[in-house]
Amino acid sequence: MADDHLMLAPICLIENSNEQFVVNQEALQVLKTFTQPLVVVAIVGLYRTGKSYLMNKLAGQRTGFSLGSTVQSHTKGIWMWCVPHPTKPNHTLVLLDTEGLGDVEKGDNKNDTWIFALAVLLSSTFVYNSMGTINQQALEDIYYVTELTDKIKAKSSSRTEQMDDSVELLSLFPDFVWTVRDFILELEIDGQPVTPDQYLENALKPKKGTSEEAGMCIQKFFQNKNCFIFAPPAYGKKLLKIEQLHDDELDVDFVESAENFTNHIYNKAKAKTLPGGAMVNGPRLGNLVVSYVEAITSGDIPCMENAVLALAEQENSAAVQKAFTVYEKMMKKGIQFPTETIQELLCLHDICEREAINVFIKDSFKDVDQKFQKELENRLKAKLDEFCKQNERESRDRCTALLQDIFRPLEEAVKQSAFSKPGGYNIYLQQRRELQEKYNQQPKKGIQANKTLEEYLKSRETVADAIKQADQRLTEKENQRREQERQAQAAAEAARRMEMELRRQEQINREIQRRQQEEQRQMLERMEAEKRRLLEEQVRERNRKLEEEARKIQEEHNRAIAEQLQLLQALQHQCHRHRSRECTIS
Repeated sequence: MADDHLMLAPICLIENSNEQFVVNQEALQVLKTFTQPLVVVAIVGLYRTGKSYLMNKLAGQRTGFSLGSTVQSHTKGIWMWCVPHPTKPNHTLVLLDTEGLGDVEKGDNKNDTWIFALAVLLSSTFVYNSMGTINQQALEDIYYVTELTDKIKAKSSSRTEQMDDSVELLSLFPDFVWTVRDFILELEIDGQPVTPDQYLENALKPKKGTSEEAGMCIQKFFQNKNCFIFAPPAYGKKLLKIEQLHDDELDVDFVESAENFTNHIYNKAKAKTLPGGAMVNGPRLGNLVVSYVEAITSGDIPCMENAVLALAEQENSAAVQKAFTVYEKMMKKGIQFPTETIQELLCLHDICEREAINVFIKDSFKDVDQKFQKELENRLKAKLDEFCKQNERESRDRCTALLQDIFRPLEEAVKQSAFSKPGGYNIYLQQRRELQEKYNQQPKKGIQANKTLEEYLKSRETVADAIKQADQRLTEKENQRREQERQAQAAAEAARRMEMELRRQEQINREIQRRQQEEQRQMLERMEAEKRRLLEEQVRERNRKLEEEARKIQEEHNRAIAEQLQLLQALQHQCHRHRSRECTIS
């Protein structure tokens, strides 16, 4: 049911049956659906004084609260009607109509005082309705107010510690409105016209020979007091069907007073608050109703402090749970397990914790010594521990699954004795390092990544040691075999080198012999060549000498011939000259 839900009719909130008060659970559930601030107006008065008509008027309806048309009291217990407030947005007007006080048919009227007290406790504006005038009789009829200190406690302290309890009550009591019905006198004092409020103030003043207690109590407990004077609405049989009459069928002064009264309630009546100023909504008012009625039925005196503390206990517990639920939902929505770092989880926790505390502060009140906030913080801390453990668990599970998947080939190779060979341990370590690197590169492993890897490697230490020991044994054997092979190869190599050296020496010897032979051959050849050269040189020298001798002979011959030619030429020249001379002579 939403806050703007309209109650079509009143419902009995507190039943007065067989002199016992019982809270109507259906009405309580209806009340708790109104979560807006409440302006609570309760009306109390003698039976058959027209209280219900005024409450119907405030509800904006002609009918609703039962009016009745006989001298019998129609309203039993306390009835409730919740309507949207006409002038205050987002507020609900709660009207409480009480059964008539002083009903002779009830025989024992001991519950009347409790009705009066409950109306005071539950309302933010308390309306007392009476007939005629505010005179000595009227003040005697409202004697219930004199018993309030015996019926209501502000604090749960013992009587010796209650000296200032009445002062505390003063700050907690509602505004007081006295409606005087069927007033037919002139509104004046000592011949001077006065306002209804002045009339009330004057009526409450102590007077000689009269009871002062009721007036003094009203003056003492109710700080804000107002009065409204109503002329008779109609006369005769019209009064029997007043709810059916239109305003133009009622007395003009009555209609005007009713209008002034409703306007005052609509515009001046305050929202009900708790000590400390916390607004009262439907759930809170419902809890107060239960608390006060339980106190009365158990024989205790209703205590405002206890009621507020019980309400605070209940609401603060609910606020803790609501804030915790908000935190839990935000964390589950915001977190992705596993987180890479614990700081990531703590940062989200800080954000959600602040929001949860804000929700708690908004919904809580009177959290003395921050008891419930500390409880919330402890629950949030415990929940954070759960989230941390879950984060570690999911990180460990993911890392375990990754390790099993990544290292499966290595495990299979171990089972197949792939590393049972010399050097197998180093091969195993190399492959393990490669798989570790592959594991380290996997994302979203969470904060248990290193620890889980370390635990995995530690769990495989026996396997690694076995591979290492097998490797050492096989390596030692292999080294022995290799040493034997090396020695054999070395011996063979030595023999081969010795054979090669012998062959080389033989080759060198052969070469030396060959060279010696070659040198001898070359020496003989050189000797032969030199011999031939010498012979040839001798021949050439001999030939040269012969040729020289022949040349000389030829030269001598040629010189002789030349001499002879010269001689011949000289003879010829002489002959020529002789002839020329002869010719000349001739």
